[in-house]
This record gives sequence, C-alpha cells and structure tokens, in this order.
Amino acid sequence: MSSKERLHLELVGRVERKDLTVVKAAELAGISLRQMRRICKRHRAEGDGGLVHRSRGRHPNNRLPDQVRSEVVSLYREKYGDFGPTLACEKLAHDGHELSSDTLGRLLKEAGLWQPRRRRSKHRLRRQRRSCFGELIQMDGSEHDWFEGRGDRAVLMVMIDDATNLMLARFFRRENLDSAMEMFQRWADVHGLPRALYVDRAAIYRADREATGEELIAGVEPVTQFGRAMRQLDVELILANSPQAKGRVERRNGLLQDRLVKEMRLAEINGIEAANTFLDNGYLGELNDRYACPATEAADVHRLVEEHVKLDQVLCEQELRVVGRDWCVRWNNQHLQIDKRHESLALAGKQVLIKQKRDGTLLVEHAGELLDCRLVINRPDPPRRKKPEIKNNKKWTPPATHPGCMTL
Repeated sequence: MSSKERLHLELVGRVERKDLTVVKAAELAGISLRQMRRICKRHRAEGDGGLVHRSRGRHPNNRLPDQVRSEVVSLYREKYGDFGPTLACEKLAHDGHELSSDTLGRLLKEAGLWQPRRRRSKHRLRRQRRSCFGELIQMDGSEHDWFEGRGDRAVLMVMIDDATNLMLARFFRRENLDSAMEMFQRWADVHGLPRALYVDRAAIYRADREATGEELIAGVEPVTQFGRAMRQLDVELILANSPQAKGRVERRNGLLQDRLVKEMRLAEINGIEAANTFLDNGYLGELNDRYACPATEAADVHRLVEEHVKLDQVLCEQELRVVGRDWCVRWNNQHLQIDKRHESLALAGKQVLIKQKRDGTLLVEHAGELLDCRLVINRPDPPRRKKPEIKNNKKWTPPATHPGCMTL
C-alpha cells in the first residue's frame, strides 16, 4: 500500500469503530464525502485489499507493444550503441519509430544499455547573458578525435554569441594564429565586428613577454599578434581564468563532440574538407535553428568594417624592421629589396612595417603607404678562411741519448 492508502485504511477503521464520522474522515483524508463513502463501502465488501488502487500491477494503456520495444532496442544496439537517448530518438524517428527520450531512456536502462552520468560541479556564480547580439562572442578550439581514427586529428574552432547562442564553426588542422584569425574574419564578414571577444589563455592570445621601451612609454601592455589585431580593430579581448568562465562555448563543444562525431560517422566523412562542406551545407543552420534564442534586446551592436580597413591585412603577422643601407629588409631569413622609386623617402636606417598575410604574401608599409619591393636571393655566406698548411722543413737531429746514436 502507498502512504495515502494506509491513511485511508486507518480512517476507515476509525469510522467503523464509531471513533470518527464519515464527514470528519473525508475532511482529514482531503477527499470528498462521496469518495469517502465509496472507500468505506469497498472496504466492507473486499477487506483491506479493496483500498488498493485498481491499476496496481497492470500495464498502462499507452504502453509500447513488446514487439516495438524489442525492435527499438535491437536497432539501437545495432546502429546507435553510443548515442544518448535524445539524439537516438531523432535518428530512430527517421527509421519509423517515434518515441520520447524519456521512454527510450527507460527502455535502455531496462536493457542495461545506458546509464545516466552523474556530474559533480563546484559552486559558481551565474553570469547573466549579454543583452544584445554582437556584444560578446566566445571563441574556443576543440581538439578531439573527430573522425574516430578514419582521418587525421583536427581542431574545431567554434564561435558563439553570448546573447543568442548563434554559432559559427570550422575545422582546421591545428589551433594556431592563422586559424584563430581566419575564424574571426569569417565571423566579421558575415555579421561585422563584435564589441568583445572571450577566449582562453592559450599562447596565441596571452603575451608572457616583458613590455618593450615603446610600450612602456605608451603605457600599454604587451600583446600577441592576435591581441594587436583586436586592439587595431577596437575589439575588447577578454582572457578567461577558467574553462567554466566561458561555459557557453565549452558546453557547445561538448554537444558537438557527441552529436557531430556521430553525424559524420553516419555520413561517412573522413577528412577536414568534407567535414567543412558538411557544416556549411545545412548542419550549422540546423543547430542554430534549434539552439539559438532571441536576445533580451533586439539591437545588433556589431560594427561595420570601415571601407579603408582591409581585414586580411590587419588579421596577419606584423612587425617593424629596419631598412639596411642596401635598401633591403630582412624577414624570416629572406631579403626584400625596396624599389628605387621610393628613393625620396630616404628609408635607409628607418623602420618599416612588414605584413605577412595568411596566404604567405609579404607587404612592406611605411607611413601608411605600401612600398614596391621584390624578393631577392639570400646573400651568400662569406667564404671561410682556410687554415694555412703546416709544413715542417726543419731537419731533425736525434739527441745523443737516442738508442741509434749510442755506441757499444
């Protein structure tokens, strides 16, 4: 008996012993007088067992037929053995079996095929979402065995808006400066420049070097190439102190490591190019349609890229170099010869800005003006001086104590 049924049994016994009236017993049980009279009548006719609910031990009317239950479990075991109930329900619906994730979860637990994972978490303060689209974008690289051994390991770079959950993702061979800059440019080409970018403390975002003299004079902190580009584009770069601080993109990585891996397995995708095509041809759109949410405020605060700003020349490696007396600039063991038509600038001994774009193109700039230059063959190493050959022409005379000079 349940606790409520045991209460009814106690009240019925007190009514039969004339300790309580039926009206008072109904009030104590929290039921109507009519229902209490039915319970008393059933107890007189059937005894204590009459108070047990009539559906106890019976299958519900909406129970799945045993044949369907066995088919679902067999299909799950055959095709979706490592899928969670939610994703498996979506795939089983394509196979003609529509059921809820709770129902499938119960079936799988009964069959011993799935157990929910318990996660322990530390106490953290909840941060409210930003109110406008483009106010804060989170970016992270997820290194994972995306192709499950069918191809090379890759990194999935993910950007997600903090206010709306709108996401952009792309596969790269590794998470480095080029991939981070290309990812940011792809977002900027579609939506514009965000107000702030939230990233982790990887070496491409965090500068550990000491400030140079010019930085000390200007009162600015040292930055990496990526940080310099964000400063040049007036985008605030925020470094997270823990993965939980940028939990929105971390949770999206977890979802993609579960769902995207299995979707690519079903689609027989084994390489980066095919995976990027799969993302662009509808998969990202489906995820955004499903998981994106409206922002608190309807305003889009992305900034348009100004006409004079060329993103590919900002999102690249840049460094100052000194022009030699031969009007050559050295860059990565290469020499760039500045054209003679810039002779009026008297550049020898002055600094110029070298830009190496992501496609390898080199640009030389001075005072905002691009200079004509060409790549010259590396200067040959100076010949090494040969050591003079040592010749011993002096006649050797053995000493008197030499055995050959001693007489018997």
